[in-house]
Amino acid sequence: MQFKSILFAGFFGALLACIGATTSPSNLEERNLLGEVIDALNVGLVTSISVFITLESLTDNLVSINFNTQNILPFELTIDSITSTAGINNTVFASFDHSFGLHPVVVPPLGKQNSGNITNVLLTQGATASLAIIPLGILDLINTNVNVRAGTILGIGGVPLAITGLHQASVPTTCVTDPLSG
Repeated sequence: MQFKSILFAGFFGALLACIGATTSPSNLEERNLLGEVIDALNVGLVTSISVFITLESLTDNLVSINFNTQNILPFELTIDSITSTAGINNTVFASFDHSFGLHPVVVPPLGKQNSGNITNVLLTQGATASLAIIPLGILDLINTNVNVRAGTILGIGGVPLAITGLHQASVPTTCVTDPLSG
């Protein structure tokens, strides 16, 4: 794991140098190098997902989630927003777009952090069909886009980066059902 951290930090540093040398932001967005490097190194940003299903979820197809994220870099990362689709075998079962607003997720250097509660996650196949994947205990992040700031200090400042097109297979997932809440 330490070798991966060093390798990723080296690639990340080189990528930041390339970003600084890029004159047109549209060129960077088209190339999506950061997402490709993270995927190529198989560095999962999400370590686990918790899904909260209520009785109301069966009628409105909405659940709440939170996730644990890791930072293998030697400097702080702050997550400002995330958009993701998740499912199994390239079939999307859940989708959400969330901005953390005034309370971004600050992930310490070489550390982990929980996202906090994210509401209104849409079950795209419907709640009943989604119940069938609960026993698997995993979700694939089919397409994830994250807006982060690298090198923040207590969540302040940093270099803004859009990391798009992330993929991650078999993220451990726990489903918590609470039929009395809604």
